[in-house]
Amino acid sequence: MNFPVDRSLSVGSLRLPTPLVIASGLWPFDGAFWSEEALRGVGAICSKGLTWHARPGNGGIRLWETPAGLLNSIGLQNPGVKVFVTEIVPSLPRCRPLVANVAVEKLDDLERSLDLLLSMEMPPEAVELNVSCPNVSCGGMAWGVDPSGVLQVLQVARGVWKGPLWLKLTPQAPRWASVVEAAERGGADALVVANTWLGMAIDVHRRRPVFERTFAGLSGPAVFPLALRLLWETAGMTGLPLVGCGGVSGGADALSMILAGASAVEIGTVLTGDFGAPARICSEMEVLVTEAGEKSVSALVGGARENRKERL
Repeated sequence: MNFPVDRSLSVGSLRLPTPLVIASGLWPFDGAFWSEEALRGVGAICSKGLTWHARPGNGGIRLWETPAGLLNSIGLQNPGVKVFVTEIVPSLPRCRPLVANVAVEKLDDLERSLDLLLSMEMPPEAVELNVSCPNVSCGGMAWGVDPSGVLQVLQVARGVWKGPLWLKLTPQAPRWASVVEAAERGGADALVVANTWLGMAIDVHRRRPVFERTFAGLSGPAVFPLALRLLWETAGMTGLPLVGCGGVSGGADALSMILAGASAVEIGTVLTGDFGAPARICSEMEVLVTEAGEKSVSALVGGARENRKERL
């Protein structure tokens, strides 16, 4: 299908038909959702967070709506990498790039997981390392907040996976610039900025925290200004390609992240109410790009940064 605006963008060496990447865990592994019609507006799909061993996820309440977002405490529920490789992926049509989201728990398990992904007849087009999941007390969080941990993870991953390697960062990292520097040194091909912000809810009737693990990841429109600010700052720190992530719900949000320096944009919470959101967001972006007098989305990557320099 021909569009009035060239939607395609590249994240490093990975070419995407549109800038919109489905964030980890949101798109059903059901063939009906993997047809061309169902994937209108989608540039790539991140898998559910994968671990070497299957995980049942957290007990108790897992989702809690907030006035402008969603708290989640899923706990990396997944069937394990082996089932993903041998049963799930072979059953799906591959009409979009697949990004395997791998949750980092133990380094030897990470190495085994990447080896297995690499052994596939048609491996994923990219791997996204989750060093930022806030729901597993001994999992990704411990790696993502510490620059030395980030470096260790990347050194192990780079020893196995030679294709595009994305690092999904946690906004809870206290030394953000040092984490970004470690990602550069470790050989990341792109940074995803960022995963969910830690939040909390209390059940006033039971007088106790809603979630068994007390805290949960906040996503949705409430975090968009925070994600945009962090993306802007990161673009000023590194030349690595960036993937914006956090609270995008419309074309203006997605284009704002691109103007701030993102080469692509992940969407997640917006899908909980509308699997047609990617097509809508892309159409809204097209209108805005046309109004800007451009013929491609890629022409606007970092555009707000350039305009700021002109004013200074």
